[in-house]
Amino acid sequence: MTGEEMHELVRRLYPLCRSITGDGVRATLDVIGEHLPLTVHEVPTGTEVLDWTVPREWNIRDAYVKDGSGRRVVDFRRSNLHVVGYSVPVSATMTLDELRPHLHTLPEQPGLVPYRTSYYAETWGFCLSQDTLDGMDEGPYEVVIDSTLADGHLTYAEHVVPGSTEEEVMISCHVCHPSLANDNLAGIAVAVALALALAKGPDRPRHTYRFLFAPGTIGAITWLARNRDRLGRIGHGLTLACAGDPGQLTYKRSRRGEAAIDRAVTHVLAGRPHRVLDFSPYGYDERQFCSPGFDLPFGSLTRTPYAGYPEYHTSGDNPDFVTPDALADTLEVLRQVTGVLDGDRTYLNLSPYGEPQLGRRGLYGSLGGRSDTKQAQLAMLWVLNLSDGRHSLLDIAQRSNLPFAALREAATALLAAGLVKETA
Repeated sequence: MTGEEMHELVRRLYPLCRSITGDGVRATLDVIGEHLPLTVHEVPTGTEVLDWTVPREWNIRDAYVKDGSGRRVVDFRRSNLHVVGYSVPVSATMTLDELRPHLHTLPEQPGLVPYRTSYYAETWGFCLSQDTLDGMDEGPYEVVIDSTLADGHLTYAEHVVPGSTEEEVMISCHVCHPSLANDNLAGIAVAVALALALAKGPDRPRHTYRFLFAPGTIGAITWLARNRDRLGRIGHGLTLACAGDPGQLTYKRSRRGEAAIDRAVTHVLAGRPHRVLDFSPYGYDERQFCSPGFDLPFGSLTRTPYAGYPEYHTSGDNPDFVTPDALADTLEVLRQVTGVLDGDRTYLNLSPYGEPQLGRRGLYGSLGGRSDTKQAQLAMLWVLNLSDGRHSLLDIAQRSNLPFAALREAATALLAAGLVKETA
């Protein structure tokens, strides 16, 4: 997928009204399923999942606030952000004063509509711009929310790219936000593109890659509750969100702080503008995977992090805020990260007493004329020096500040020359 193709996927998914349950999630997974084969799971309302319970399913068909002339002053059909998520059904006539407690605006951003939810408390409300509210008279208004909140299911899906080993790299992104292009859809689009790239690459990946498309918090908790017997397979994990804005990439470390995923991402990001944050138990679903009982090696990759840009959780987070170049850049970094995770090996130098003569083995001669000759030579020397059975290529990359790909190429050449052997 190119950046433009990922951006088109964002635009296609944008109008769908998603929440933590319901037909909007299913419609979103249907679109993703056009690109990737998915295993879809439906978990019934009332199912106990760790300390939580799967909630009732919410669906909505229409909602509006209509003035005396019949004009929809607030219209769900124009934007699904106009309704507070999980609003119970309403059909009433109200004055503006009666309606005000159920209206949500952003006075400091008067032209934008906020995103609000009320998943676990039965209430209702509308979101609108402060400019719209300021233009409303005293009414009365016809107020309608045509929704249902009933027993049903929580829906999530998985896609697996098989590897040569059962050790898994897990990529998780949330599918519960309505029309928010960066915080939600950009991560989905990049995850789809990464899955396609891994499946269609020239070589089968070493790791098995599991992609989880689930509603935030309750979806991750549900997946963890249903997969406790296989969590030992997860060697590395990433939550992916806010993947398409123009800001620099930001990585949040796992709870462990120095897991292989932490070191792989920070190595790939070195040399370019980026930020690395220490773990905190606030954010996206990395906090579920990193909860102390599981303590999985899960980091979080975003561009500008949650709540870090003015458009966050507002109608300003639309497809125009997401750029094809940013999506492509995020994808490229992830491809490099997966390259590090799949290519990391540990070697033992079979000629450790003094520097072996590389020239007579044709190893120096093979580098002649390359623009990166010096780097390639250094890579060979570093691999030879630190291949003591204890340092992996990623360890060597961090120590030497050389690109992982250069060290991987050097190790391959040294292996072919019989100077090292693979130990792990």
